[in-house]
This record gives sequence, structure tokens and C-alpha cells, in this order.
Amino acid sequence: MAGEDKTPEAAKRDRPWLIRTYAGHSTAAASNALYRKNLARGQTGLSVAFDLPTQTGYDSDHPLARGEVGKVGVPVSHLGDMERLFAEIPLERMNTSMTINATAPWLLALYIACAEKQGLKRDQLSGTVQNDIIKEYLSRGTYIFPPQPSLRLITDIIAFAYREIPKWNPTNVCSYHLQEAGATPVQELAYALAIAIAVLDSIRDSGQVPEEDFPRVVGRVSFFVNAGLRFVTELCKMRAFTQLWDEICLDRYGIEEPKFRRFRYGVQVNSLGLTEQQPENNVYRILLETLAVTLSKDARARAVQLPAWNEALGLPRPWDQQWSLRLQQILAFETDLLEYEDIFEGSTVIAAKVEDLKAEARAELATIEEMGGAIAAVENAYMKERLVESAARRLEAIEAGEQIVVGVNAYQESEPSPLTEGGDGGFMAPDPAAEAEQIENLAAWRKARDAQAVETALAALEAAARDGGNIMEPSIACAHAGVTTGEWAEALRRIFGEYRAPTGVGASTSLPPDEESDGLAGVRERVEAVSRRLGRRLKMLVGKPGLDGHSNGAEQIAVRARDAGFEVVYEGIRLTPAQIVGAALEEGVHVIGLSILSGSHVALVSEVQQRMDKAGLGRVPLVAGGIIPPEDEAALKAAGIAAVYTPKDYDLTAILADIVEIVDRATQEAA
Repeated sequence: MAGEDKTPEAAKRDRPWLIRTYAGHSTAAASNALYRKNLARGQTGLSVAFDLPTQTGYDSDHPLARGEVGKVGVPVSHLGDMERLFAEIPLERMNTSMTINATAPWLLALYIACAEKQGLKRDQLSGTVQNDIIKEYLSRGTYIFPPQPSLRLITDIIAFAYREIPKWNPTNVCSYHLQEAGATPVQELAYALAIAIAVLDSIRDSGQVPEEDFPRVVGRVSFFVNAGLRFVTELCKMRAFTQLWDEICLDRYGIEEPKFRRFRYGVQVNSLGLTEQQPENNVYRILLETLAVTLSKDARARAVQLPAWNEALGLPRPWDQQWSLRLQQILAFETDLLEYEDIFEGSTVIAAKVEDLKAEARAELATIEEMGGAIAAVENAYMKERLVESAARRLEAIEAGEQIVVGVNAYQESEPSPLTEGGDGGFMAPDPAAEAEQIENLAAWRKARDAQAVETALAALEAAARDGGNIMEPSIACAHAGVTTGEWAEALRRIFGEYRAPTGVGASTSLPPDEESDGLAGVRERVEAVSRRLGRRLKMLVGKPGLDGHSNGAEQIAVRARDAGFEVVYEGIRLTPAQIVGAALEEGVHVIGLSILSGSHVALVSEVQQRMDKAGLGRVPLVAGGIIPPEDEAALKAAGIAAVYTPKDYDLTAILADIVEIVDRATQEAA
């Protein structure tokens, strides 16, 4: 045939990685339509994003879910939602990744029940459930229970999956969010591997897996990583991951068969570096980051999902996701990338960098091991404090101009972007009616189900949790009985309790006074002056209302404000507006700052403001930060919010200088 490539290289061409987009929003039906559209356009696997209530074990009508339903993913409250999510999608032919952690046993149970309703056997299913609850204490914040019960849930899934769904990856140790929380490449290597060791030790010691089956279990452990813009370093990091994992499997666990020691990973490239300013530049960033996990055959990703160019602005539209999909397809099918053996084999530069990363990662792993392992290093806040410090270093480097971010702290002059000039601002606004629709459907589901069957299934689940039984079969029975996400999680809360992880802010350090910038010294002087006038130390409450666990921004504001001389009140994530206002009243704060990245800013900021007025705090300035579109920013300011800060406001010292002046004006007016 004319044009057909007959070369030996073409004949040996490797199969491409699984091509995915990370998607889910509004409702199960809307997300299903998006999935089927993306599959028709050449996507080869599904990657499901769940909303925050689903991730943290609340039904869509729970008070904590207000404003959060369908914002950062799809709400799944029961088996009916799961069936709608995968309607007309043949699960036996699908490789499905579910980014879910604290409620991973439940979402996997719903997926299995959905497949059984389609008439499928469990061993026909293939895919991945993230099921890395440990990293949630360090980064993303969607944990529910204390670390030890969470480790048990991870173990139960793995022990169940290797027998019942052998083609499934039952845990996806996730370093992605560690990098988003500030991890250096060495920290990303060490902390992810420490978590994997904690999980494998737990499985080995649980008695749920016979010794002869343990290598097979190790072979199903997978990873989910991040790739930043320093793509040579990131490429070397992936080669170091591969070699260190092989070393751990062989030396620590005695896994002889090479295929069970293979480092299998999926990736979403870095979203932290995507900019609100000149957002079209993000396309180049995403491409360069993708090269780090595809160029190196010996450490190539098995599955890739890419963010969209506009994720610093808001929710990507279907076209934006298609653009990211096309990038993968061009790389996989138009280039000759897949026609060669590892092109870095024999490179002394790459080998030296890999060895440096491995040596530093081994040293950090030894430090964690001396503490008693990953769980101990979570509970004593060691890993969290190091991440907060690393994130602070990164922000300070950007503010000082030592780390160039094009369009942000350099080359800021720009033509208006035609990509953002449309009526939608260049992104998709969430459907405001979706939450009400979801709540209405949930009420109908509860009314139609067999209440006695629900009660019986929940009692069996609680018994398994209390008595040490594997909770997967009782969870699947709950799914078939019509139990809801909130009911499943509440049953386990009664047994395991809830947990608030260390914030990492208290012991973290910013630059020492002799190295701080002139700007911070100036802010410190203003804080001292205003504090003298007020007769007490200027006090700021940093609050994270709602279910958003992305706490990096709040943590960095808290650390920098403390360094500038503020007294800071920061109690971590997942606070209700009532708790925030109660703390402000009790602490006598001069300003409240709210950090919200989930898209629920209008509802949550408005509720905090209303409660402040009722509590007599109406004169206390309220400021907000997060991914907040311009029209919402204008609406919040019109409603009396003193200031709104978005990702374009990268200079934390400038933000604090602004806040000091806001407090100074407000307190003088009040006097």
C-alpha cells in the first residue's frame, strides 16, 4: 500500500501508553456523556474524578456538602449514580482509573456491584483504584479516619483484589499530590516509597495473603506520579523510582521474579505550575512535562492523563480536554518515539543524576525508617513539615525572581489571549442546577429502597469493621442493598473515629530574619506599628471552609504571616463556616482569610459573611483566595469582601502588605 512504512523500526514499534483524561463533573449523567464523547475521540481508558463529598464520605445533601456537589468531580451517592456514570460503557472492555482514597473501598464496591448488574464476573474487570490514604494526610486532605484504620482499609482492598479481581491495581501509591504540596524530587521519591513500604509491610503482616502469593500481590502495586517542568530532572527521577523500587522489592521482600518488581506507574503532569497569566503558555508546559515520562523507555509511564491549558482559570470544557488528548495522540502516533530502545542508556550525565537522586532518597528513607516508618512520620508531622518548608522555598524563589515563571514574574507584557475572549471566559462554569438535581435524585433513591435490607447490610459492615474482618464483601453487599456513600462512611466513623492531621505550619520555617527580603521587613514594621496602635498583636485567622483539602496556599499564607509578625490562627482543613466564625469570635481576630480552591467560593464565603454579621463581627475584614473567576471576584467584592486573591497574586509578601493596610483602615474606621 502506498505510504506504508516497511522499515524494521516500524515493525518493532512499541504499543503506546493508556491515553486518558481526568474527568467528572456536575452529575453522573453529564459525566457519562463526556466519557462516551472522549472514548469516541480516541481515549483508551477512563480516569474518574469524584467530587469532594464523595471523596470525604458525605452524601450530597449533607450540610458540609453545600456548594461542593459536582464541583471538582462527579457526585456518586449510591449504586444508581454509579450505573448512570457507566451507562452504555462496557466495563469488561474498559480500563478504569478511579482517583479515590478514604472512600476507596466503597467506590470499588459500587464499581463491582455495577459490573455485576451488567452481568459481568469480577475477574473480567481491569483498572486502578488510587487507595493511597496515607498521602492524604500530607497533601490533598481527603482522609477521614486515623492513619492505622486507614492503613487497614488499604490492606483489605489489596487482599480482596488479588483474589477476586486479579487484573485490577488495588493501590496506586500517589506521589502526584506530594509534589503539588511542595515536595522536591528527593522527597517525592522517598515519601512515596516509604508509603509503599508501609502498605506492603501491612499486607505481609496481616495474615490475609499466603506467603507464596505475596510476590503476586507486590506485582499489582502501582504508582501515580507527577512530572514538573525541570524535565531532565523529572526524567531522572522516574529512572531512580524504577531502580529503587526494584531494589526494595528484591532486598526487603525477596521478590525474585523480575516482572513482579517492575515499577508500574501512571502520571498526570504538573498542575501546580499552570498559570492564570498568559494561560496559553500552559500548552508548552504540559508538552514538556509529558516528555519526562514518555522519552525514557526503561521508565515510561503505562498510563498518561494531562491537565488542560485552562485549569488555573476554571473547569475545562470538552474541547479543552480534546486538545490535551490530541497532544498525547500526536506524541504517540506521529513521532518516532516508540520505535527505539531506551535512548538514554549509556548517558553518563543521566546516570550520574539518577545515582545522586537515589543516594539522597535512600538517606531520607533511612530517616523515616528510624522514626518507625511512614505512619509514624505522618503522626509526628515530620513529612508534612518538610513539605510546607519546601513549598515555602519555591514561593520565595519565584517572588525573588530566582525561579523564572514566564508571564508571572518575567515577560509579563502580553497581547490579550483570544483563547479567553469568549463569553465563557475560556472555561466551563459548573451547572448551578446540578446540586439540586443530585439532592432530589438522592431523596428519591432513599425512598424507593428496602430500608430493612439497608439496615442489615450496614450492621454486617459495622461488625466486620469492629471484629477485624475484611470489609470489601460487606461493602459490596451494602452497594447492592442501596446504602449511600454517607451511610457507609458514617458506619465506619462510628468504629474508627475521625482524625485531624497535623498542619505542618507550627514548626515550619521560612527565611531567617537576616536573609528575608526588604519587602517582608517592611511588612513586619507595618505589623508592629498597627499592633502598637491597637494595643495588642495583629491577629489573623486563616480558614479552610468546606471540604477542599488543598491546603498549600493556606499553609503558605499562615507561615509567611507568622514570619511577618502576625499572630496566626490556623486549624487546618474541612471547617464549617460556623466553626470558622466561632474561632474568630473566641480568638478576637482582626482579619479572616478564607482559602477555597474547589469552586465553592461564592456559597462558602457568603455563609461565613452572614454568620459574621449575626455574631457581631461585621466590621472585621474578610478576604478570600483561590481559583476565583473575574465575575465571581466582582460579585464577592460588591457583597463587601475586602479583597480577593487568585493564582495571579503569587507574591505572598505583597498580599500580606495589602492585608495589613486593610486591617489598619478597618480598625480606624471602627474607632
